[in-house]
Amino acid sequence: MKKYLLFAFFILSAVSLYAQRDENTAADAVRYAIDNMNGTARFRSMSGAFGAVGGDVSSMTVNPAGSAIYNFNSGTGSLTSYNISNNSNYFGTKSKENDNAFELNQLGAVFVFNNTNPDSFMQKFTLGFNYDNTNNFDNSIFSKGVNPTNSINNYFLSYANGFDGVQAPSVSTLENSYFEDLPFGYQQAYLGYYGFVINPNTDPAGLPYVANGPNGGNYYQENYLQTSGYNGKVALSFATQLKQRLYLGANINVHFTDYIQTTSIFEDTNNPNVTGLQSIRFNTEKYTYGGGVSFNLGAIYKVTEQFRAGVAYESPTWLTLQNEVTQSLRSYCPECSTNNDTFIVNPQVTMVSDDYTIKTPSKWTGSLAYIFGRSGLLSVDASIKDYSKTEYKSSRYNGLNDQLSDQLGYAAEVRVGGEVRIKNVSLRGGYRFEQSPYENGRTMGDLWGLSGGLGFSFGGSRLDLAYSYFQRKMEVPVVSAGFTDAARVKSDNNNVTLSYTLDL
Repeated sequence: MKKYLLFAFFILSAVSLYAQRDENTAADAVRYAIDNMNGTARFRSMSGAFGAVGGDVSSMTVNPAGSAIYNFNSGTGSLTSYNISNNSNYFGTKSKENDNAFELNQLGAVFVFNNTNPDSFMQKFTLGFNYDNTNNFDNSIFSKGVNPTNSINNYFLSYANGFDGVQAPSVSTLENSYFEDLPFGYQQAYLGYYGFVINPNTDPAGLPYVANGPNGGNYYQENYLQTSGYNGKVALSFATQLKQRLYLGANINVHFTDYIQTTSIFEDTNNPNVTGLQSIRFNTEKYTYGGGVSFNLGAIYKVTEQFRAGVAYESPTWLTLQNEVTQSLRSYCPECSTNNDTFIVNPQVTMVSDDYTIKTPSKWTGSLAYIFGRSGLLSVDASIKDYSKTEYKSSRYNGLNDQLSDQLGYAAEVRVGGEVRIKNVSLRGGYRFEQSPYENGRTMGDLWGLSGGLGFSFGGSRLDLAYSYFQRKMEVPVVSAGFTDAARVKSDNNNVTLSYTLDL
């Protein structure tokens, strides 16, 4: 009994030591800190530059005071077709992957309560709600190429040999434990050990484990990354008009996320004339789900009847999330056993993590708009966000929080939109630019985009169509530890949105 108690104590200690290197990464936190531009077709065709314009149900996501611009009840629903084309370059080899999705991305309404006394301090107030798909995660990236120096086995070695003062798992621990009883880091060592990717080191002066494969480089590698899901937000809004010029508003936002990431990594040693491991395929599926809350405050002031200025604050979002992770490995090693040359390590276990919380940064937006009567408008929004404030709210993630603080910084965003009305037809266009949240500008590059659209008014209803394009370059790593090589990916996004608005 004493032996088992000591073994259990060792495993629990390992769980604590490895907590900072579980399945979460700094990039996971950044994913939830970034919002993509979505919303109604009118909103998207003007690149979301609605901070001082209002009068569109999606404008409450930028500045909740915009709901008070409405003069009557109105509701809008929107459908969007998403197309993403990813061009990858990995050590000079180029690959391309496309992904398409179609979904209901927005649904909302605003209800107006007018004061019949024209001399009253509060002229009206509005209540509104809006569902918005703030980020569509449907995407596929494929990269391949010949790595001249690094093998995938470095990933498994990084966990097996310990790091940051963490003790490496012994062979006895790996051979006498169930996969589901081990902490995440030891599980990675377990997969590598039973897949003959790594072997115990017979040299007592060296590290505990060594690679089981040829050295020297020129490893052929493939990485297929597929993601699906969304970030959703429901905004509950209150706004009011005070006298004739001031509009104030506030939102309470309920967030929810559903994200699946599947990776399949393949490596061939590209050298059949040497002994040891010849090829490996490593599969991981990670399912993340949960929800959170945030709030918005905003104001719009009519400097003149034509000129408006707005300011808005978006609070941090506090997301409570949970992960489910499934992994398997298949390797080919003719010399590793007299009975077999192919080894499959599939624990058939889904690991469910404890809840954890991510806090995303707050955001400030300043806006100016000029209204040309019934002929059109021109609007500019400028926002600032300090991504270095992104953090995991637990001491066990101190290491990742240090990375986030060191690697991320302030990022500015500019949106410009315009609209011209010719009788019952509206012509719209927009431009947006968003700085990279990363200080180095390479992990994720700057974003720029263009948009345009049409609107047709039928008196009590309106039909709007928008096209939006944006591009961003990024580095997509093959694995998250022990292996720093990444594919350079250029992502081109083409979206078409159709909205129908009914005045109630």
